[in-house]
Formats: sequence, structure tokens, C-alpha cells
Amino acid sequence: MGSTLIDETEADLHRIRDMIAGTDITLEAYCEKRIELIRQGMDNYGANAYYGLTKTRWHGEDEKPNPEAIPILEEMKRRGYRLGIIANQYPGTEERLSGWGMLKYFDVVAPSAELGMEKPDPAIFKWALEQAGCKAQNAVYVGDRLDNDVVPAKRLGMHSIRFLNGLGAYREPRLDDEIPEYTIRSLLELKDLL
Repeated sequence: MGSTLIDETEADLHRIRDMIAGTDITLEAYCEKRIELIRQGMDNYGANAYYGLTKTRWHGEDEKPNPEAIPILEEMKRRGYRLGIIANQYPGTEERLSGWGMLKYFDVVAPSAELGMEKPDPAIFKWALEQAGCKAQNAVYVGDRLDNDVVPAKRLGMHSIRFLNGLGAYREPRLDDEIPEYTIRSLLELKDLL
């Protein structure tokens, strides 16, 4: 969901500003260090360990839909695809999707907070596949992160498409499991792939 269907840029920046408040760390320095560490294989908040910071609350009120989301969801539904979401999200995923006008496109929603499991745990992927009545080899997973999206999907036998967007775009594949079948820079490219 995040950095794919939803633009979390402002929510992320809000969190960073909260984390560095009262320190001499600038937003620019934090963001540069974070990108450097992501390129080395660390997670999105690896800069916290570097600077000795603690994550503050997430500002979901700053999230907004990716403008390509509804057009591609409409197109995929028109073509007869069954759609699902597997997402590491805070509580209220379905309500947020509904508020953005997206919930109606999904046959399965597997939100981590409500299920008590999160990506990259294969259990959340298996749960979603079971709910969809779909075998892994018949599923296509689209996500922005190598560690949470591409790797677990591939290990289960799902087809994988990496969406180069957000912070995940800075991480380069290092292992075979991290190499997706396809890479896209726009969700609308799915029209030609699927």
C-alpha cells in the first residue's frame, strides 16, 4: 500500500521532523544518511540507529492516494483480475482505503495490524492467497520494497513486479531472490504487463 497505492512522503517527513526536533540534526542530513544506509541494505529507518533516534508516531493524516492508483485499479478490475492487498499498516486499513475510494476494488485485504503478522513473514502472504482461493504461481505481487515485497513473494512462487518508487527505489538487488521479474516506474505500466 505505502509507496505504491499511497503516497506517504509527507507522513514520513512529518515523522522525521518529530524525531529530530530538539537535536542539531537537519532534515537534509537525516534524509541523506538514510538514503546512504538504504543503498547499503539497511531498512528505511536505519538512520535512527546511526543518530540514536527513536521512531515517533506515524502521521497517517498526511497520507494521500497515488494519482495513478484508481485508474490502474479500475483497469485491472475491468479486465477481470481479482485484487488484493498485503500491507504492513497501522489499524484502520480498510477504513482508509474506503475513504480514498479504493476499498471497492479489492477482493482480499490483508493488513498486518489486524492480522497480527507482517511482511516479510510468509504467513501473511499465505493467508491472503488462501482467502483469494489462488495458488501462488497464479498470483502477481506488485510492491516497492525488495525485502518486504519481492523476496517473500518470489520465495512462495508468486510472480513479482517491483515498483520503483519511494525509498525502496534506492535499494539495489544483491541476491537472486531480490531480482523481480519486472520493474516499473509507473503503476500505469501494469496495463502492458498484465
